[in-house]
Amino acid sequence: MRLFPGSPPGSLRRNTLTALAVSALTVTAVPAAAAPAGTAGAPAGHCAGMAQLRVPGAEHQRAACLDELTTAGTVASGHTDPADWAGLTPKDLAAPAGVPGIQIDGYFPDTSTTNTNHGWNHDAQFVIRLPDRWNGGLVIAGTPGNREQYANDRAIGDWVLARGYAYAATDKGNTGLAFHRDGTAPGDAIAEWNERVTQLTRAARATVAQRYHRPPSRTLATGLSNGGYLVRWQLENHPELYDGGVDWEGTLWRADGPNLLEFLPKALRAYPAYAAGGDDAEAARRRMHAAGFPAGSEFLWPYHHKVYWDLTQRINREELDPDFDGATEAGTPYCATGTPGCDTDYDYAARPEEVRQAVETIELTGRIGKPLITLHGTLDVLLPIGEDSDVYARMVRDAGRGALHRYYRIEGGTHTDSLVDAFPDRLRPLVPCHRSGFTALERWLATGSRPPASKTVAMPADADPAALLDHCSLGR
Repeated sequence: MRLFPGSPPGSLRRNTLTALAVSALTVTAVPAAAAPAGTAGAPAGHCAGMAQLRVPGAEHQRAACLDELTTAGTVASGHTDPADWAGLTPKDLAAPAGVPGIQIDGYFPDTSTTNTNHGWNHDAQFVIRLPDRWNGGLVIAGTPGNREQYANDRAIGDWVLARGYAYAATDKGNTGLAFHRDGTAPGDAIAEWNERVTQLTRAARATVAQRYHRPPSRTLATGLSNGGYLVRWQLENHPELYDGGVDWEGTLWRADGPNLLEFLPKALRAYPAYAAGGDDAEAARRRMHAAGFPAGSEFLWPYHHKVYWDLTQRINREELDPDFDGATEAGTPYCATGTPGCDTDYDYAARPEEVRQAVETIELTGRIGKPLITLHGTLDVLLPIGEDSDVYARMVRDAGRGALHRYYRIEGGTHTDSLVDAFPDRLRPLVPCHRSGFTALERWLATGSRPPASKTVAMPADADPAALLDHCSLGR
């Protein structure tokens, strides 16, 4: 449900359910936290005052005093959910340890119920982590895909907590493969993502001030994929809340394109002919390249066809253009071209003006108001770089905000870092590049030292997987 004044009341837009691999959404409920806020016997010492912490606007909250806020401890204590972040990071990514503090879980008022964490069956869930050794900063994150609030714990949360930041994340207000059911009009569910990040940022800043008796000296937004889109949108629409942000392969929504409703159907049409081989294979390969999927990325196409392209197209198209397939909800998986209402044949440019207007409600403009660093892998074949961040960088420049932006094209990076484990000789992980971008943003804000000029960051010659996981130089 959209939450701010002027938003339509929340309700289910459609009532039918098709087979959308619902079993893939099964989530392990997180056990009840120890020593909830407001109960007798709350811990003293490093968690003194925990019972007095109140997250403004929260309908429900539960606080815990933890010896470890990173996944090195929260997996065992039940204060994260590994299902939320499965598949987002390389298997050998180390989890830092030694970060005691307070964790607050809770939710804001909402009418949708797709998030089952904690057994709450309530959306607009959040987590706020407040380390004992605080550096004065706050990091805000929205989740990638349609995942829940712990999705960034390994890729982002662990590292920023170890650096002393307070950390807060939201499930964006609706989750899972049927996220599009939330809201009353096309685009409402995605628009709620932006509003929930704004809501959490305001609430987390106030909660930090309660805990440490002063507001954060720096508030940074960061996120991956849909989370990167949220960073872009926040810095365009609410720059007053942030000092800067790091955008990790953010999704690009533009009413006039490009957007994923344009390039994914092209992949769904061309890839089967390419995979089948024969006389049409080379022409199909050229069509894939023309659609934005870069030469040299062919080894990634089978996995993305199987896992990402079809599903991503259908559920996002259902959110923004539900009338395309009539009463069918989110289309027919892997339908052949020519099948009525088939997303393989979807033509965004030919759809009614109402569809463009729905995308317009969530589109980006490039008019950022605070420093932003963007990173994108050159072998991203879910959000191809030429159809996404290359375009967004031009938008920022065209909006006259180029001085606030740095853009690093990471050679050999792809959309999901876990694929590095399958192709260690062809891919590099983006998580260390995100960390380099984050520290570059810190220096930019603290000293005015501008990061290296926007560039393509070459794959280091002869670098082994361990070295690539440990380091990513953006140059000088």
